[in-house]
Amino acid sequence: MKTILKFKWPIAIGIVILTAVLFILAPDLAKQAEKAGSFQLLDSADSQKAAKMLEDAGQADETISLVYDLDKPADKAKKQEISATAKEIRDASNIVTDVLDPFESEEMKDQLVSKDQKTVLLPIMVDGTDDEIIQLAEKIKKDIVSKEDTVYMTGEVIINHDVNESAQEGLKKTEIITVVLIFALLLIVFRSIVTPFVPLVAVGIAYLLSQSFVAFFIDWFGFPVSNYTQIFLVAILFGLGTDYCILLLSRYKEELLAGHEVEEAIINTYKTAGRTLFISALAVFIGFAAIGFADFPIFKSAVAVAVGIAVLMFVLFTVVPLLMSILQDKLFWPSKGAASHKDSKLWIAFSKLSVMRPLLSMAIVAIITIPLLLTYDNDLSFNTVDEIDGSKESVKGLHLISGAFGEGDSLPVQVLLKNDSPIVKEGDITYLEAIARDLEKVEGIKSVRTVTRPTGELLEDLYVDHQIGLMADGLKQANDGIQEIRLGLATVQYNLRDAANQLPSGGTGSGLIQAANGIEQINGQLAQISGGLQQGLPAAQAAGGLDALGKELDRISKGIAGAGSQINQSGSQIGLLKSGLKQLGSGVKASKDGLAEVTTGLQEIAEMLDDMADTKSVRDTGLFIPKGTLDSEEFAPVMERYTFDGEKGILMEVILKENPYSREAISTVKDIKDTVKRSVIDTPFEDADLAFSGISSMNSDLSDISSADFTRTVTVMLIGLFIILFVLFRSAIMPLYMIGSLLLTYYTAISITELIFVNGLGYDGISWAVPFFGFIMLIALGVDYSIFLLDRFREESIGGMKVREALMYSMAKMGTVIITAAIILAGTFGAMMPSGVLSLMQIATIVISGLLLYGLIILPLLIPAITISFGRGVWWPFRG
Repeated sequence: MKTILKFKWPIAIGIVILTAVLFILAPDLAKQAEKAGSFQLLDSADSQKAAKMLEDAGQADETISLVYDLDKPADKAKKQEISATAKEIRDASNIVTDVLDPFESEEMKDQLVSKDQKTVLLPIMVDGTDDEIIQLAEKIKKDIVSKEDTVYMTGEVIINHDVNESAQEGLKKTEIITVVLIFALLLIVFRSIVTPFVPLVAVGIAYLLSQSFVAFFIDWFGFPVSNYTQIFLVAILFGLGTDYCILLLSRYKEELLAGHEVEEAIINTYKTAGRTLFISALAVFIGFAAIGFADFPIFKSAVAVAVGIAVLMFVLFTVVPLLMSILQDKLFWPSKGAASHKDSKLWIAFSKLSVMRPLLSMAIVAIITIPLLLTYDNDLSFNTVDEIDGSKESVKGLHLISGAFGEGDSLPVQVLLKNDSPIVKEGDITYLEAIARDLEKVEGIKSVRTVTRPTGELLEDLYVDHQIGLMADGLKQANDGIQEIRLGLATVQYNLRDAANQLPSGGTGSGLIQAANGIEQINGQLAQISGGLQQGLPAAQAAGGLDALGKELDRISKGIAGAGSQINQSGSQIGLLKSGLKQLGSGVKASKDGLAEVTTGLQEIAEMLDDMADTKSVRDTGLFIPKGTLDSEEFAPVMERYTFDGEKGILMEVILKENPYSREAISTVKDIKDTVKRSVIDTPFEDADLAFSGISSMNSDLSDISSADFTRTVTVMLIGLFIILFVLFRSAIMPLYMIGSLLLTYYTAISITELIFVNGLGYDGISWAVPFFGFIMLIALGVDYSIFLLDRFREESIGGMKVREALMYSMAKMGTVIITAAIILAGTFGAMMPSGVLSLMQIATIVISGLLLYGLIILPLLIPAITISFGRGVWWPFRG
C-alpha cells in the first residue's frame, strides 16, 4: 500500500489512460450480446440438430409473417391486393426464397385465412442474417404494405430482436437509475457531497474496464455473452462496489478521527477492512466463477461478473486509496461528525432474542418462512413473448394468429427424418401416416401435416379400401365395355350373314360366313370373360383372354376388308354391299380397339393389385401410393413443402392444442419425441436421423439443459463456498449452517416472487432463467453479510470473549453495516425494475426480497440461534 501511495499520480494517470484506451478499442458488448442470440442452445440439443440438418441441406430458411387484421371479410379486391403484395415481396430482396399467397389455392386459403376471413396470414420464407431479415421486415412495412390496412409483422427472428432491444433499453434505464440511487443513498449515509463521488468514480472505472475486458475476451477466447451480461455487471459492480467502499471509507474516517495521519489511516484501513473485503470478494468470485462449469452459454455469460469482481478489487486497492490520499479529510466535506456506523439498536434487540432464547428465535423464522415455502410450485415459464412489452408489433401479430387460427397453429413443432440416400419412396411414405396416426393419439396434439396429409387430414386417395373401390368401379366399367362390344359384334355378325346371303355361294360369301362364325365364337368367349369378372376372375387373366380375342378380331377385320376387295361384280347393289362390308370391317376394328382399351384398364388394375400384394406397407398401414403419384405435377407442391435435401429428408408439422410457449407444450414435445422414436421401429425410417424443431422443441431443450445446469453449477458453487468458509473460519460446522441459511433465504425469496408474478400478476410462471441467476446472485451476495457478522464473531471469540458475549457484541457492531449494505445492494437491483424486461424484474425481486429477508430476519435471528446452540462446538474440528 505504501508503494501505491508513493506512485499515486503515475498509477492514477495510467489507470485513466488504460480505461479510456480500452473503452475506445473494445468491441461493442451490446452488439456482441445481440449477435449471440437469445437462446444459444448446445449443438447436442434436438432443436439445434434440426437447424444443422436444414442448414446442411441448404434449407435453413426463417419464416416471418405479415398478419392482416381486417375490419370485414376479404372481398375480391382485397384478395387481389394481398396477392399482389405477395408478388411484390417476392421480388423485394434476394434473401426472400418464397412467399405463400393465401389466395393461390383452396388448400392455401384453408391454412392461411381464418374462418371469418378477417385475419389473413402471409408467410415469407427468408434466407439471410438476422440483421438482413430485420431490415427486410422494416422495408416491407414501410414501402410495400398498404398504410390503410392494419398489418403486423411477426416471426421468431423479429420477436428475438424485440427481446434484445428491450434488454438494451432496460440496461440504459438501469444504469441511470443505479447511479442516481447510489448517489442519494451515499449522501444520506455520509452526509457529504464529496463522499458519494468516490464510490461512483471507483465503481465507474471498474465497470468500464470490466466491460472492455469481457468484450475482448468474447472476441479472443469465445467468452460467453448474453443480454444479461451487461445488466448483471452494472447491478453487481455498483451494488457490491458501493458496499465495499462504504466499509473502507467508514473505517478510514474512524482512523482519521483517532488522530492518525492520512497515510497511516489508509494503511490501517486496508489492513483491517481490506482483509474482510478481500475474503468477501473471494467468496463472491468463487460463486460467479462456478458458473463456468455450466454447459448453457446463457448461464455461463454471468461468469463475466467474476471478471468484474477481479477488476473491482484491483480498483478498490488502487483508485480508492489514491482518492483518499488526494482528498484527505476533504473527502467527507462538509460533514463534521463521524461517518462510522453506530451500534444497531435493531440488531441489539434481535440479539437479546436469538442469543438468549434461541429456540423461540428459530420458531419465529420458521413461522415466517414455512408458510411461504409451502406455496412454492416451481412454476416455470418459457414464454419469450412475456419478456417484451405487449404493445410491440411482433407480440400483437403473434396473439392475432393465436386467436384466429389456434394457439398451436402459429408455431408448430417440426419433426425431421433424414437419411444419406433418398427416403421418399412410394412404398415407404405410407409409414409416415402410421407415425402421424400415433402422434394424433398423443394428448395435446391437434393435427399433423406431412406428405400423406398436407392439410392435416389424410388424402382419401391413399386408402386401400378407397382404391379397391375405384378398381371395382373400373372392373364394372370394363364389364360394361365388354357388353357394349358384344352388342356391336352381334350386329356385325348379323350383317355379315346378311351380306353373305346376297352373294353367290362359295368364294367371298363363304369367307363372310366364316367371319361371322368367328365373331360368334369371340362373343361367346367375351360372355365367359364377362361372367368370370363378375365371379371374381383375376383381372390379369381376363386381360390375357381379351388380348388374345383382340388379335383374333384384328384378323377377322382384315379378312372382311379383303373379302370386300374380292367382289368383282358390278352394279348399284354390289356397290352398296362393298360399302357395307367396309363399314363392318371398321366396326370390327373399333370393337378390337375398344377391347384393347378394356384390356389396358384391366392390366393397370392387375398391376396395381400385384403392387399391393408385393408392398409390405399395405399390410402394415392399410395405405397404398400408386406408381408415379409422387412424381406427378399435382403432387409437386406437397413434395416441395414436406421434403428436403433431394428427397433425403422428410418434414412433419405437428400442430399443438396449447400455446407453443406453455409448460403443457413442453410436456407434449417430450411425448412427441418418445412417440416418434417408438413409431419408426420396424419401418423404413428406423435408421433415419431424427430431429425436432420449433419454439416448443427449443423450450423443451431449454428445460432439460437449464435443469441439469442448475443442479451441476449449484453443486460446484456450494462446494466452493464451503471450502472457502471452512478455511476462513477453521470450522466444518459454521459453513454448513451459513450455506443452509442462504438456501432457506433463496427458496423463501423465490416463493415470494412466484406469489407476486404468478398468483398476483397472472403470468404463466417464473421465467426459466430466473431461478438460476436468482440463486447465484442471492447466494454469492448474501454470503458477504454472514461473513461480515461471523468474521467479527471469530475475532471477538479469539480475543477471549465467550460465545454469547462475542455474538451479542458482533451483532451490535455489524448490524448497521449489514443493513446499510443490504439496502444499497437491494436498491441497485431495484433499479432493474423499471427496465420492463420480465426476467430482470423477477431476478430483482428475488434478490431484493432475499437480501432484506436475510439482513432483517434470517441472519440476525437464525444464525446466532444456531451458533449459540452449538456453543464451543461451533469450531469443530479445530477448537472446542
